[in-house]
Amino acid sequence: MKYAKKSLGQNFLADQNIVKKIISLVHIENRNVLEIGPGKGALTDQILKKQPKSVILVEKDNALSKFLKSKYEKNKKIKIYNEDILKFDLNKNLKKDTIVFGNLPYNISSQILANIIRLKTNPPKYSALIFMFQKELAEKIDGKFGTPKYGRLSILTKYKLNILNKFNVSSNCFIPKPKVESTIIHFVPYKLNIHKIQNIENLEKITRILFSNKRKMINKGFSKLFKNPKYFSQKIGINLSLRPDQINENDFYRIVEHYEKYKRS
Repeated sequence: MKYAKKSLGQNFLADQNIVKKIISLVHIENRNVLEIGPGKGALTDQILKKQPKSVILVEKDNALSKFLKSKYEKNKKIKIYNEDILKFDLNKNLKKDTIVFGNLPYNISSQILANIIRLKTNPPKYSALIFMFQKELAEKIDGKFGTPKYGRLSILTKYKLNILNKFNVSSNCFIPKPKVESTIIHFVPYKLNIHKIQNIENLEKITRILFSNKRKMINKGFSKLFKNPKYFSQKIGINLSLRPDQINENDFYRIVEHYEKYKRS
């Protein structure tokens, strides 16, 4: 096999203790599994030992895809797609109650997560997401309100997903060794959500507008969303002199709900 390709953000997980720890986060037997970026199959091998119902592997690298097809050619449970996960049709290929694993390329990991959050099927077809992120990004995904890590990414993620578990992974566990530390996050989708946002893209739009200048008050951003920003701010109960990082997740979701009603009226 060739060495990892920097252009694809490849770092292969080589520590079997970490592999087994990842696998132990969920019950796999007789469940559907989708793995993003399986590489040489280190995680896949352990998944198969747990007797899944089916396994879909999505690998962009042509050489690795050929390697995997040869390695698992006799296993009828496995389907291998030589595709870019950002273009892969998750709506079509995700089966009910699928566990999604991914040692995600760091350069596109936030895009992959956003694409999954945008999936419109409700409840989602996936029952768990177990993803490897760069540690710095993971801290933003799990950013708590009132901390410097809180922002757009944590607001978007927490609308759909609950973080059940997370743990850090040393750079020494990979080949080649990356320059950064990593974090595994185990997500599960909310079964019920008290907020009823019709289109998640409106949440993306509003957080983008209001966080466009994180240190300034939201009054200018509100004027881009509503013709009468003062009226709507009072109706929602949001002070226009606040900065975006002073507004908690639930208030952002309420802003989106009111915005969607406003656009429909």
